[in-house]
Amino acid sequence: VTGWAGYARLVRGQALALKARDFVLAARAMGASTPRILGRHLLPNVFGPVTVQATFGVAGAILLESTLSFLGLGDLSAPSWGQTLSEGYSSGAWHLILAPGFAIFITVSLLNLVGEGLRDALDPKMRK
Repeated sequence: VTGWAGYARLVRGQALALKARDFVLAARAMGASTPRILGRHLLPNVFGPVTVQATFGVAGAILLESTLSFLGLGDLSAPSWGQTLSEGYSSGAWHLILAPGFAIFITVSLLNLVGEGLRDALDPKMRK
């Protein structure tokens, strides 16, 4: 419910930073309408940081869901890596601890690496 606020701040900050850039001022001087400037100049440049933030957000959501399920606060009818971890911890079965633990670790690590790769690929300041 409240997760959209971070994305809204990111989009607003990017749009305000891009609004004063030369290519937006040139488009405005050439008589481009506001919807055209938004669609052709601002949104494509804002899309990269939002995509990167979304990959980090998915990794955080996986960690949050598995943590809540481990603590017993998740949906008991839905299968979850955190619930499997909790069952393995309470029974002492090491294979019920290692398998979902590695799955969470690998998934979150890969999502973070994808996010960092997207940030490097989509950030114009990083290109040389």
